[in-house]
Amino acid sequence: MSRNVLYLVIGLLAAGVAIVGYLYYRESRSGIDIEIGEHGVTIEGN
Repeated sequence: MSRNVLYLVIGLLAAGVAIVGYLYYRESRSGIDIEIGEHGVTIEGN
């Protein structure tokens, strides 16, 4: 039983690290954001 709990905790930590890594990658990648709104077209470079 305790070994299964240990594997569960390790799995949850690995999933958390993967999610945080993906979010960091998504925020830090370079590119161009194009938005169309009430004030016209906005183009921003990251």
